[in-house]
Amino acid sequence: MENIKHKRVEVRGLKLHVAEVGSGSKVVVFLHGFPEIWYTWRHQMIALANNGYRAIAFDFRGYGLSDQPAEPEKATLKDLIDDVVGLLDSLGVNKAFLIGKDFGARPAFLVSALHPERVSGLVTLSVPYTPQPPSSTQKLLPKGLYISKWQEPRRAEADFARFDVKTVIKNIYTLFSRSELPIAGEDQEIMDLYDPSTPLPPWFSEQDLSVYASLYENSGFRFALQVPYRSLSVDIGIVDPKVTAPALLIMGAKDYSLKFPGIEDYIRSGAMKKFLPALNITFLEEGSHFVHEQFPDQVNELIISFLNKHSNGLC
Repeated sequence: MENIKHKRVEVRGLKLHVAEVGSGSKVVVFLHGFPEIWYTWRHQMIALANNGYRAIAFDFRGYGLSDQPAEPEKATLKDLIDDVVGLLDSLGVNKAFLIGKDFGARPAFLVSALHPERVSGLVTLSVPYTPQPPSSTQKLLPKGLYISKWQEPRRAEADFARFDVKTVIKNIYTLFSRSELPIAGEDQEIMDLYDPSTPLPPWFSEQDLSVYASLYENSGFRFALQVPYRSLSVDIGIVDPKVTAPALLIMGAKDYSLKFPGIEDYIRSGAMKKFLPALNITFLEEGSHFVHEQFPDQVNELIISFLNKHSNGLC
């Protein structure tokens, strides 16, 4: 970890916090989800650097140590897509592999669709590519699901405000490590689902929790609640969603996201190949939603094998 260097890079008028390790022409950019941050990629960054890659992870705008935009409530997924391209420009990187987890997978997919000349390949974890606007499928979601709860103005803010930031992160990480969808009753909040006697997952240390907490103490949750949750219904105008770059999806077989209506069948049936013809899918049987932190060695091996296979001509 001490080899990872940190800096702030100006991208589209904001200073983004960037963590980087390794060097060379083979560049990998990591895109985090929620409640994650650049640090979620710590295991992968070191492994890739040790295998000849330049590994870059950054905090999305409004997250962690990156600047907050002036009007967070107007932000959409398009801002993150443009930030990825802008970051490549600011760092002088013509083409990179993208690795995205959770909602970070969506900008990885869409940068690949909109700017194919900038993407060598992509790896996504825990979230399949669903080109249709997420809003079109929201009516199918179970009542009381965390997404619906957090989309309501001020509801999550009031829920989270009952606890310190460290406790909020602990609660979400623990709840989202289970195989069941986080669903609260009508008069219940998502934080109420957490049992204080439940320990942290064995692969997530108190030190890890402290790092996450310190970064979210800096940024708060204002932007995170806007993107992704409260901007899901915004149409960002993707006309052609097809991704031609080589792609790998890594799923934990015990990931709660497989319980979303129709998602497991969609993944296992191969239907995604309509939009990602060069896609391969791998399941880790004991993996949870945080499979890359839970089983870093296996995930690193899969990622490095994929990158090596598609790195010809990048040296």
